[in-house]
Amino acid sequence: MTSEADRYRAPALDKGLDILELLAAQPHGLTRAEIVKAMGRSPSEIYRMLERLVAREYVLRSVEGDRYSLSLKLYVLGHRHPPVDRLVARAQPLMDAYAKAAEQSCHLSIYDRGNLTVIAQTPSPGNWGMSIPLGARVSLIDTGSGHAVLAFQTPQHRSEMLAAHVALDGEVPIERDELDAMLEEVRRSGLWLGESKQAWGVTDISIPVMDPYDEAMAVLTSPYVRRIDRHIGPDLQRACDLLKEAARGLGVNG
Repeated sequence: MTSEADRYRAPALDKGLDILELLAAQPHGLTRAEIVKAMGRSPSEIYRMLERLVAREYVLRSVEGDRYSLSLKLYVLGHRHPPVDRLVARAQPLMDAYAKAAEQSCHLSIYDRGNLTVIAQTPSPGNWGMSIPLGARVSLIDTGSGHAVLAFQTPQHRSEMLAAHVALDGEVPIERDELDAMLEEVRRSGLWLGESKQAWGVTDISIPVMDPYDEAMAVLTSPYVRRIDRHIGPDLQRACDLLKEAARGLGVNG
């Protein structure tokens, strides 16, 4: 039986996208012969597709006429509706639903210049709770958010992120061996769950939001605070399950 992914195939479109993805990984471009070889297709069908991509200005042909590379058109199109805005627009209703069901606040952060920046947040629905303001800088090293992001990166990307890290005010230093062990546990369990290193009585739940390459492109975090009065709200395990559901809905495969 035909799989769901193959049901509505458009071979010409697939071919064009294959060329774009191939050229995206080649900063100096490729010749037509190199593209033909890499894609395993006939020279005639590659020639026609390349000419259309050049005509629509998605691909540039060198002055000599023998090398093709990506133009900036895809970049320009993507920035007409900034990716962060799209991510926040998708995240906000999921975060609002989580806060209502879990009776806890939550925030969404992305990697930014060696640490994390909070780009969306939803307060707890009750009269009290803990929340992180928009734009706040969150440490890459001693927070659940940072650990969830670092754990799901390629080794090279993780090293680059750590090299760019600058300690924030109040940051608790962690030895690299200890950090590596923490990250391994996050990879095993799929989330960070532990006592906050910034505030007493808070249990941080941090779950990565995954991109198409199985790296964390963002992280959802809920600083869980357990009530001790007569009101009985969702417990920690229920909050974890609800935050996982929100992260799956926000991820690329959600």
